[in-house]
Order: sequence, then structure tokens, then C-alpha cells
Amino acid sequence: MKKKQQRNQNQSKSQDKDSSSLKLGDMINQDIMSQLRQKQKELNEAEQEKRAAEEEKKREERKRREKNKSFEELLGESNLNWKNYK
Repeated sequence: MKKKQQRNQNQSKSQDKDSSSLKLGDMINQDIMSQLRQKQKELNEAEQEKRAAEEEKKREERKRREKNKSFEELLGESNLNWKNYK
């Protein structure tokens, strides 16, 4: 009786090992995997485009601010020591 119980336990453990060794990629159809990879590429490209647009917007904003600065602001940002030139 004990031997049968031990065999059943060993068989259930081996089945658990087999099911845990299967990966998600093994369970999913290759066609579905290729669709998921394609979707991931599209999302990455969209994110890169969004970042590029955001950088361009920031660059234009800096340029606009620089253009509208007064003489006082430009003089204050200058790293030259104007006292040396008096």
C-alpha cells in the first residue's frame, strides 16, 4: 500500500516538473507570438516618435524663450565679468 502511495506521489511530482518546465512561448502558437512581437515593435516605434516630438517641442520652446529675452536677462546669463572691461 505504501509503495503505491509513493509511486503516485512521485508521478505527481514529475508531472509538476514537466508542466513548470513549459514556457509561455511553448504554449502559444508561433503565429500569435509573431503578432505579439510585431505589436511590441509598433509600440516601441510609437514611443520613440513621441519622445522625438517632445524633444522638438522643448527645443522650440527654448528657442522662443531665448528670442524673447530682454537685454537684462541676456546680460545676467553671460559668464563674462563685465567689471574687467570698465
